[in-house]
Amino acid sequence: MDFTNIFEKYEALVAEVDKAFDTVSKQTEDGINCGKGCSDCCHALFDLTLVEAIYLNRKFNEAYKGMPRSIILQRSDVADRGLQKIKRRAFKASQAGTSAQDIIKEISLARVKCPLLGEDDLCELYDFRPLTCRIYGVPMNIGGEGHSCTKSGFTSGTAYPTINMDILQTKLVALSTELTESINSKLTALPEMIVPVSSALGTDYTPEYLGENTGKAKEEEPAESPAEAEACNTCSEDKSACADCNYSVSLGVAPAE
Repeated sequence: MDFTNIFEKYEALVAEVDKAFDTVSKQTEDGINCGKGCSDCCHALFDLTLVEAIYLNRKFNEAYKGMPRSIILQRSDVADRGLQKIKRRAFKASQAGTSAQDIIKEISLARVKCPLLGEDDLCELYDFRPLTCRIYGVPMNIGGEGHSCTKSGFTSGTAYPTINMDILQTKLVALSTELTESINSKLTALPEMIVPVSSALGTDYTPEYLGENTGKAKEEEPAESPAEAEACNTCSEDKSACADCNYSVSLGVAPAE
């Protein structure tokens, strides 16, 4: 399966994110206190969209063979077991009546070492790391609220430019949808699939796994008109600028109503 065109679009999005990271860093007084040797983000829990997972899988398979590959896959197994334990604890907590908010908070504090983190605390596939890894140190707008790594030097309640994760996620899902449509996949829910890095590395993304349909192509349905965005009132631009905005709210403060 040739995903070259889609991967080029993904790499363009990566370049856009790297540029946004640099822009945020330059607009802060002391820059971002995040550098070589800090691996806090490499223990955080997050998932990859389909396009990210397949891209990372391809780069991993190209870069690693033999024993080095086996060592990383062994670490993936360890990470998967750790994630399963966290999921079981979360399920038991939900059955015991623990609130969803408390469960989410506990999961957000959990730590599982990324299988790509080497013994020297450096990423072994750094040039091809996912978007979440690339922007972990800067303030992020997630669902209208600001979040940031506590080790990166930002002060809660202070106004900083932020990267809008909801917009990035929408773009990633769109690329995942384009990828599945390129193989006429029979799996309608595939574009919304998310997996941890450990699963992405060890999965064999064959045509069968992705539900490739070599028969008659689906008839294209007319695209729905996108809903008109509401301005968030965090800048002087009108709502027409919201669709491409990667910067917004203050850290720890929701956008104004």
